[in-house]
Amino acid sequence: MKVLLINGSPNKQGNTYTALAEIASQLDKHHIESEIVWIGHKPVRGCIACCQCRENGNNKCVFDDDITNTIISKMTHSDAVIIGSPVYYGQPAGPVLCMQQRAFFAGGANFMGKPAAAVAICRRGGATAVYQTLLMPFQMMNMPIVTSQYWNIAYGRTPGEVANDTEGMQTMRTLADNMAKLLQCQGIK
Repeated sequence: MKVLLINGSPNKQGNTYTALAEIASQLDKHHIESEIVWIGHKPVRGCIACCQCRENGNNKCVFDDDITNTIISKMTHSDAVIIGSPVYYGQPAGPVLCMQQRAFFAGGANFMGKPAAAVAICRRGGATAVYQTLLMPFQMMNMPIVTSQYWNIAYGRTPGEVANDTEGMQTMRTLADNMAKLLQCQGIK
């Protein structure tokens, strides 16, 4: 079993990474492999609704100059996905939204029906709006949404500060436990 963890922050090892690393550590206790993929600093195109991906029928976006096709490809060998984003003005980071929209449109077959979760990291407010926004495409792709004992949110401003959010880190571990249970119930090998 493998879970793809997507770090949608421009900070490679900031608070979003710290939360995803907590999830990865907990998944490892269940003998579930994970990989954290960082969106990076390069621009991520938005979908222009050209529909070339559908016409080509190759489960790939025609624009191959950013991380999107890499993520589509990695989902071929992943059983679930967790997308994490920092909160910017009450919204997910722009690149993670662009990636998610293009990946689901062009490579939806690689995501369809696989368990998914969203993680929002913020300094103070806006996390629930980000959390909801990241979840909506999962529902359109018929993906079971994995929850925790609370919304998958953690708080921190400076890199690594989120590790001091005791409840937030517990939420990440519970999310990992619930992801493991769902994958095990589905009998994914």
